[in-house]
Amino acid sequence: MSGISKRKKIWGWWFFDWASQPYHTLLVTFIFGPYFAGVAAAYYLGTGLDGELAAAKAQSTWSVALTITGLIIGFGAPLIGSLADVTGRRIPWIFGFSIMYAVGSALLWYTLPDGSNMWLMLSAFGLGFIGAEYALIFINSQLPDLGDDEEVGQISGSGFAFGYLGGLIALAIMLTLFVEQGNGKTLIGQDPMFGLDASQNEGTRFVGPFTAAWFILFMVPYFLWVRDENQTGHKGSLREALQLLKQTVRGVFKRGSLAAFLGSSMLYRDALNGLYGFGGVYARLVLEWDLIKIGVFGIISVFAAAGFSWIGGRLDKRFGPKPVIKGAMLMLILVCTTIVSMDRTQVFGIALPDGSGLPDMIFFGCGILIGGMGGILQSASRSLMVRHTDPEAPTEAFGLYGLSGRATSFLAPALIGLMTVATGSARLGITPIIGLFILGWVLLTWVKAEGDRT
Repeated sequence: MSGISKRKKIWGWWFFDWASQPYHTLLVTFIFGPYFAGVAAAYYLGTGLDGELAAAKAQSTWSVALTITGLIIGFGAPLIGSLADVTGRRIPWIFGFSIMYAVGSALLWYTLPDGSNMWLMLSAFGLGFIGAEYALIFINSQLPDLGDDEEVGQISGSGFAFGYLGGLIALAIMLTLFVEQGNGKTLIGQDPMFGLDASQNEGTRFVGPFTAAWFILFMVPYFLWVRDENQTGHKGSLREALQLLKQTVRGVFKRGSLAAFLGSSMLYRDALNGLYGFGGVYARLVLEWDLIKIGVFGIISVFAAAGFSWIGGRLDKRFGPKPVIKGAMLMLILVCTTIVSMDRTQVFGIALPDGSGLPDMIFFGCGILIGGMGGILQSASRSLMVRHTDPEAPTEAFGLYGLSGRATSFLAPALIGLMTVATGSARLGITPIIGLFILGWVLLTWVKAEGDRT
């Protein structure tokens, strides 16, 4: 890439993580998701449902949205990736999906507190989420161009750390200047900025336009410093893309290590997305935390994710991604087991006095580990995928990686819902996540640490 140094290219690539992370931090997990859950629960309460059923209905509504968007992302990603590989062009796709990201997130401003337009707003959320995830596939496919096998782990980990730092700062800004508490004041005791009406939750709803503006601003370094390097000059066609995808899918079954890795990552990333997608909602509906408390929980979790991602990148460089992935999963299994084994009245069967704050403290501790181990898991997974990627078709390969992470995105929400109904307990409802992590850990047995590229 003439005129642009490798260092600038890496920094430009890192800025995508910085720019895009707020969609996951602010919208999916810690502000919009819990806000939507509260709005939906109040709406269903107004239809005559009791509190528990209204909360369950709200969670299932959120689950439906995540399931539909996940299916669209999963099944469209490989085909789009194939088409990009035929032409060698990725930047135009990233630009187009960036528009979807910005428009979808900005529209969330119109999520009314009475819940009257919640399905329309879920559609807007899905538009932005699809844009963010599709763009990420193309961003991930650029990783092999940034360094050799010894470097990509650290580059990937540092990128995640940089992105989480951006998410942390964005979350802190929202909590201190915009998101209103029950008294109408922000975390630092002032009215929401710009004269936003706290009685209509305008401070909280501003999270949508804020996320869009953050993304637009911080994508500038990416588009300035990153270019397509391997353009074929060929326009390509849908038929050619389908042929390439068909060949690649057939090739997966001939490569045991790649097949095992895609299967494993399909399970453990689905489990991780389940934790991310329902953690804030669970805190809102079950623990009855307000958005400020959830936001503080988020700051701690994201700070841990940034630090652990940076550490994980260096562990990846020293030991390789596979042992790092296995270690992170073991920690997440222990964390989920702890959450399942406690409630407001007991921890691991030990009774607690009324009003004990121990469950909240434990949940905060679990949040640190979920954020930290989740950051390590995603970073090391991206690094291990590079070791299984054909240099001639990286975008299509990462499209399959996206498919493996999204094709069963309905699984965790569906299993959580079924277990909750079967046990009558929201606490026991997350048990299936433990099983998904365990199955993913077992499948890694057949994954070669250095990949099986041909």
